[in-house]
Amino acid sequence: MSQGPRSGLAAVSAALLAMSRHLEVRDVLKTIVASARELLDAQYAALGVPDDHGGFAQFVVDGVTDAQWKAIGPLPRQHGILAAMLQEAKVERLADVRADPRFEGWPSAHPEMSDFLGLPIRDGDETIGALFLANKRCARPGGGCGFTAEDEELLSILAQHAAIALTNARLYERSRELTIAEERSRLAHELHDAVSQKLFSLRLTAQAAAALVDRDPSRAKGELQQVAALAAEATEELRAAVVELRPAALDEDGLIATLRTQIQVLDRAHDARVTFAGNGFRALPAAQEEALLRVAQEALHNALRHSGAEHVDVSVNRRGGGAVLRVTDDGAGFDPHVIRSAGRHLGLVSMRDRASGVGGTLTVESAPGKGTTIEMEVPGG
Repeated sequence: MSQGPRSGLAAVSAALLAMSRHLEVRDVLKTIVASARELLDAQYAALGVPDDHGGFAQFVVDGVTDAQWKAIGPLPRQHGILAAMLQEAKVERLADVRADPRFEGWPSAHPEMSDFLGLPIRDGDETIGALFLANKRCARPGGGCGFTAEDEELLSILAQHAAIALTNARLYERSRELTIAEERSRLAHELHDAVSQKLFSLRLTAQAAAALVDRDPSRAKGELQQVAALAAEATEELRAAVVELRPAALDEDGLIATLRTQIQVLDRAHDARVTFAGNGFRALPAAQEEALLRVAQEALHNALRHSGAEHVDVSVNRRGGGAVLRVTDDGAGFDPHVIRSAGRHLGLVSMRDRASGVGGTLTVESAPGKGTTIEMEVPGG
């Protein structure tokens, strides 16, 4: 690099330190891509994590605006140069990617790229990603000067450490998911045992009351009072269980981190691009944060399972002393009045109940072919 080995080493060190600061997979991917682009002074950088179906579970870019990324469309498939890096696990350094016989074109909105440097990210024998850069910046008249052997060496060093950071982040997420799953399983068993016993008692007492109604009304009245008492106890136990079922991550990490993690998982699991932004947010009372999380989960479920959306955007922002959640998709949309009159709710009743239960409001904007926006606002604590 023109800045010399010392500054190059310092840049690599800064990139490695940046990667080590993150534990969430998506954050690690973004840091790798941004670090690579800055380190090698490239106009564009991207990192694809392959799935098992010929596509990418995640694809992170740097140097492309949100508007450009949205216009490009669905995530790329594993073909051409990308497939070569994943399948052959070797470095690709090209003067002009468009001249390579494996080049298969790109969408019309895709930015023009020429010089290209790409290499696999490997964990042992497994290729866990493909990192590439395009359009090396250069002061030489007439265009880019192309990536050098030194650039290739620096990117290889970065990729080796990126593999470690990415593997650690994956292990961290899996350990958290296992902890949450174990806790939910424990609570489910407790809930089943406690409520089953109460319901069994309720059933027997109600049967006894029915048998006594005609021949001993006063005793039947006593049995019915017992039914009411048992029902109240069951209600209290259910309420206590629901409080315990508040997501462990919500208490540990707060609403923003919990939503970001869950949305990253959904982004990997679905074809649709799912994004999240949280700005100017401060902690709210526990009940309000849980309500916001549950509404977000319900809205995401609808968007990803029913709407056919290609993009789903979630945001949480401060509004006055409270907060506002927005979930927007570009899916098929629907007529809210038709849904209501047909007796189908898509979870809207539940979402409205959750919002009103914490003093908030829920609005739904949708129309056939126009996508859907669900907004929930809660006051400050």
